[in-house]
Amino acid sequence: MANAQLFASQPGRLVPSADACNEAGGVAYNRSAEAALALYAATGCINSTYYSDAAMQLRQVLALCEAVAPAYIAKVALYARKVAYMKDMPALLLAHLAVRDGDLLDKVFDQVIDNGRMLRNFVQIVRSGVVGRKSLGTRPKRLVQRWLENASIDAVMSAAIGENPSLADVVRMVHPKPRDAEREALYAWLIGKPFKQEALPEKVRMLEAFKKEQGNDVPDLPFQYLTALPLKASHWKNIASRASWQATRMNLNAFARHGVFEDGALTSRLAERLRNAAAIQRARAFPYQLMMAFRASSPGIPASILEALQDAMEVATRNVPKVDGRVVVAMDVSGSMQAPVTGIRRGATSMVRCIEVAALIAACVKRVNVDTRVIPFAEAVHPCRLNPRDSVMTQAQQLVAMLGGGTKVSAPLECLNKERCKVDLLVLVSDNQSWVDTRASGGTETMRQWEVLKLRCPQARMVCIDLQPYATSQTVENKDVLHVGGFSDAVFDLLASVASDGTDARRWVERIEAIAL
Repeated sequence: MANAQLFASQPGRLVPSADACNEAGGVAYNRSAEAALALYAATGCINSTYYSDAAMQLRQVLALCEAVAPAYIAKVALYARKVAYMKDMPALLLAHLAVRDGDLLDKVFDQVIDNGRMLRNFVQIVRSGVVGRKSLGTRPKRLVQRWLENASIDAVMSAAIGENPSLADVVRMVHPKPRDAEREALYAWLIGKPFKQEALPEKVRMLEAFKKEQGNDVPDLPFQYLTALPLKASHWKNIASRASWQATRMNLNAFARHGVFEDGALTSRLAERLRNAAAIQRARAFPYQLMMAFRASSPGIPASILEALQDAMEVATRNVPKVDGRVVVAMDVSGSMQAPVTGIRRGATSMVRCIEVAALIAACVKRVNVDTRVIPFAEAVHPCRLNPRDSVMTQAQQLVAMLGGGTKVSAPLECLNKERCKVDLLVLVSDNQSWVDTRASGGTETMRQWEVLKLRCPQARMVCIDLQPYATSQTVENKDVLHVGGFSDAVFDLLASVASDGTDARRWVERIEAIAL
């Protein structure tokens, strides 16, 4: 008689056999090159993650670039910058195009390189030699010149903040042709050459005058030019009153230290700026950046500012869709989710961890869809009861407290099947490094449990949100299973599409492929 344990009948349809091992040692499915590149572009910051180092991530991205069409690389670069709000990865993709397809580089350069930080990133990556060249070359040099020639004085001044390379280094490399005496004096000032004082842009003249004698009026310049100087409280209040939304968010503790919040009227204006919906959208604010500002706030920050940060969080996540039916969010709280969401980089590691981003996603969905069931899981599910009246911040903090344990991505599905729960939409938020539930053969346990759930709930759909750049997954994408990666609120766009279009919703890669060049 055949071995009953080996040949026992399994419920559900036959699932695809696993064809890979993930970084944690568990069985998994390889993503297509297009899907993997999209995931790396939306989540990768070319820094070390929990399971891999920065050099390995770079090698994988470059290998994926070689495996896909240049046009797709250009579209992924646009998506990564315009939708996922990434910085290093879009510049790397353009650097690859500089070697592979100059015409496509020309088409998308100005859309991706939309500020001075991005310009310096691009130059640094090309000059490093990692993409196969160490000089800019004719076309990239011309594109950098074009950016400098078309940039406003404010844009050039902002671009001049930062090193390795500095904007002065870039100017020396490409030798832009000044269009007038003012631009000629500005370039000379940047690179430390003699210039005509009277020809300098007014803001530069104001800065130089302020350095020599600090009067009451502070020049209207990026605050980084000013904060290194010995400023008075009145200067700090002047800076705060004119700061951008991002500068305000990033300098709340500095404002508190220098007496800005002693001015009640100014404090009220700053609170209104932080909660302003249009300003939040212009700033391309990540929800996790607001959590970071809220968590890092010092005792000197007024309650009205903290309330404004919570209001801003509600604005930054308001494109969370209202979903009809029974919604479940399964949120990974295992040990690997303690990794910084943007990776580990000495001296510049983000305070925000993957678990906090996952908690934000879960809390946001719960906030809009009050009957949503949230299932935190590690090697098993954790009991969880959230109050939908609590703010997104409060709910997220409750979920973060559950961190720890091994990773068993199938655990929440197993729980739903055991309880015979009805499900219309399952949102799975994880780094996908499941290993506790590894099976000896066949497909992943997650895929098997999904097929069991589908027997009971044939209309169910699953959206897998990946927070880290790994090339494998625990599920195979099909008409009922959609993958998306990233930690901006763009992930909610796919949820909205699934909610409105059901099984006709376009896949993530399809959405990227539809981008016009």
